Amino acid sequence: MTPESHSQTPDRPAGDDDARPAPPPGCPAHGRGAGGLARLHESDDLKKLYERLREDHGPVAPVLVHDDVPLWIVLGHAESQQLVRSPAQFTKDSRIWSALRDGLVKPDHPLMPHIAWQPMCAHAEGEQHRRWRGAIDTAVAATDFRGLRRHVNRSVQRVVNRFCEAGEADLVSQYAEHLPMAVMCHVLGMPDDYDDRMVQAARDMIRGTETAIASNAFVMEALNRLTARRRKEPQDDFTGHLVSHPAGLSDEEVSQHLRVVLIAAYEATANLLANVLRQVLIDPRFRSQLNGGQMTVPQAVEQLLWDEPPFSTIFAYYAKQDTELGGQRIRKGDGLLFAPAPANVDPRVRPDPTADMQGNRSHLAFGGGTHECPGQDIGRVIAEVGVDALLMRLPDVELSCAEEELTFAESIASRHLVSLPVHFTPRPQQEITQAPSHEVIAPSPAAYDWQIGGIPRQGAAEAAVSATPATPATVSVGGGDAGAGAVTSGGGMPGAGPVPGPAPTAVPVPPPPARPEPPKGAWQRFLRWWRGY
Repeated sequence: MTPESHSQTPDRPAGDDDARPAPPPGCPAHGRGAGGLARLHESDDLKKLYERLREDHGPVAPVLVHDDVPLWIVLGHAESQQLVRSPAQFTKDSRIWSALRDGLVKPDHPLMPHIAWQPMCAHAEGEQHRRWRGAIDTAVAATDFRGLRRHVNRSVQRVVNRFCEAGEADLVSQYAEHLPMAVMCHVLGMPDDYDDRMVQAARDMIRGTETAIASNAFVMEALNRLTARRRKEPQDDFTGHLVSHPAGLSDEEVSQHLRVVLIAAYEATANLLANVLRQVLIDPRFRSQLNGGQMTVPQAVEQLLWDEPPFSTIFAYYAKQDTELGGQRIRKGDGLLFAPAPANVDPRVRPDPTADMQGNRSHLAFGGGTHECPGQDIGRVIAEVGVDALLMRLPDVELSCAEEELTFAESIASRHLVSLPVHFTPRPQQEITQAPSHEVIAPSPAAYDWQIGGIPRQGAAEAAVSATPATPATVSVGGGDAGAGAVTSGGGMPGAGPVPGPAPTAVPVPPPPARPEPPKGAWQRFLRWWRGY
């Protein structure tokens, strides 16, 4: 495919680019290449560029990427659906890409890690795709989602415990980038490999820095160890199901697919979690809808999947034959970018881009067709529980800067929130097995101050506090300290002088009865069961 072929539109013949008016000063489409086409990688505001391309070309527009390699970008919602659901016309196998065959794409091209064909289901089709994707789908289907919710809650406790006492945090670098990795390492069966280094390596790989190759090697080493371990010690986890699947995946196939699952799920969920938290913090109406019950956390997540999909574009599809899409003539071997971000705001399906989309799951955030994201429900659980549990722990969390000061690291593939500084009332750490809560639950006071030999309520509480070890854990309701010390028997009233007579004898004080929990309605009982507590 050549830049000239991009410029062909139904109403403008090839070679008529000189007639196109120059972009006005300050236009985000100012970066122009051969044929006057916009360079996606040079735009500092892709949202504005997408809308300009939509106005100029319609739902499918010609663009350039690094080294002026031509592509089509699909901006329309219906056209995107057609792209991903027409395997007879379009494939993800880049080996048929004409730009690659013609030598326009060099081995060191910045997008090569995304584009180069690899032996995995994301790039395969036909029987090979069914074999690999079948193994992935089986592993996902075996996920215990109730157990997953419990583990997300406990991971939230671990991550929040790191900063809850400080009263301030960056919810991107300290929370959104850590929680998904902690959960995904558990899902894959390698919880001990979760640490700061694994998080840094994943971020480094996605950003494509000079050390990305070394970071990829670090991640692959951990996944290779996991694969070998599951061959010897089968377990009921994601990797165990891949290894034991009837498709008979090799060790390399298993580890390569584990990398795809880990990195894709991590990046998508980290972006989604950060975007939902940002919206909660900057939009009082959004937050009040959550607090008031007009919107559930799952609905909030779906809204952000419309407004800020984790991946702006997904590389890439290739035409298997000459065809037409969105009024454009697509030649065999042309490359096309699937772009959820502009497709989700296609004015033909969403005339008001700020409209509330509650309950509507027809967004394209997770792709579609045979290559639709297989782990999207896992990502949803991490984001939903991650938002809900954080707000339970830190209900008064507030943004520490003006909304305008928040910045994004934008690339063709994604729009990543750089930081989300917040402040809140400092709170003690909590046991990871405890349901996330902002309440500091005190020991149950001794209720027998009216008894002879009893101790006043205040004294019992003080004794319980003094006997409690200085640990970050809280005490559960009804767990009053029975070891507050022996008390003396006597007939004096509290505050009276000493009573003559024989020395008092120590008698044990029975522990106070557990305070019964208030009865819960059916909905509360269901939520408690669903969350794993």
